Amino acid sequence: MRTLSCFIVEDSPVIRDNLIETLEEMVPVRVCGTAESESDALDALRRQSPRPDLVIIDIFLKAGSGLGVLQAARQHRYGRHLVVLSNYATPEMRRRCAELGADRVFDKSSELEELIGYCETLDP
Repeated sequence: MRTLSCFIVEDSPVIRDNLIETLEEMVPVRVCGTAESESDALDALRRQSPRPDLVIIDIFLKAGSGLGVLQAARQHRYGRHLVVLSNYATPEMRRRCAELGADRVFDKSSELEELIGYCETLDP
């Protein structure tokens, strides 16, 4: 089984480190990069070669917005699968993320198992 490459856009070091550890332990995932802000994420994703299989994006970042990352990532095909992981996964935010190109939206506080299950279904 081939390993998924994953890029994570998350501004909290604790959440980011825990997410990396959990994904790499539970799913065949290799985190190939991270960013804490919209501009850093877009710069890094532009340079990624090959493009990651999966990009996980938080909505609220240190600077800028995960929504901007999501929209640009879909437009420029910076990742094959785009997922939003946020504490603000309200019905309205889920709708907005879907309109911007998110494949799925998961709530950080209650849907981590669902995120892991989703990652297990992806083909690298």
